[in-house]
Amino acid sequence: MNPLLIPVLGIACGIVAIVFGIANDMFKRWLKHKEAMTQVIAAQTAEQAAQYAAHVERLEQRVRVLERIVTDRGIAVADEIEQLRDAPLN
Repeated sequence: MNPLLIPVLGIACGIVAIVFGIANDMFKRWLKHKEAMTQVIAAQTAEQAAQYAAHVERLEQRVRVLERIVTDRGIAVADEIEQLRDAPLN
């Protein structure tokens, strides 16, 4: 075996250990960043879902009012529509 090979392998192992240590640290930082971004996106998604739910609730209330108008005054509204159809156009 070549006597020069042992020191070269020792240095190479040291360099590999340093590179893996740096890569490990970089990976941990990247993973923390991804976790933080996931939390931000989840918070934004929850806020949008709450806004959509509030909007849907308002629309449902309006539909309920319209249904009440139509059912309470259904016959009168139908008569008014028929009168407008029969009215002469000016």
